[in-house]
Amino acid sequence: MFQFSRRLAWIFGCALPVLETLRRYHQLGDLSQWPNWLDDFILGAALLTGAILTAHGRRENARYLAAAWGITCGMAYGSFFGTALHLDVPDPAPIAPVWVATVKGVGFALAIVALIGALRAPPLPGEQLRLHPERLEEELDASDDA
Repeated sequence: MFQFSRRLAWIFGCALPVLETLRRYHQLGDLSQWPNWLDDFILGAALLTGAILTAHGRRENARYLAAAWGITCGMAYGSFFGTALHLDVPDPAPIAPVWVATVKGVGFALAIVALIGALRAPPLPGEQLRLHPERLEEELDASDDA
């Protein structure tokens, strides 16, 4: 599950800013609309940072990936329910609000799964022995050349 969380962070981190820019490209000149699309750039940066910090097996940085997914879940909650409860309000993009709500709902559900995956990072190599000292003899016996 941890690798799923990392891979999805790469996908969401790259896709969210691009998709939100495409969705609201006609509003980019209106400064009052910036908070509506800038949040996806913040999410993208947080998710990419978490994915980068956990690359090459650096599981000790899993907390950063979990924090990024926590931020994403919090923002997705408001975004999804804000859209789902107001399906009568037209979307900035020429897409039916029900489809926007569906995409946001799927994204929210995936973010929850990815958060759980980030919280379930595999233990570090030495951590297993610290948590289960009785396994030390098993480790030593397996590598004993005598």
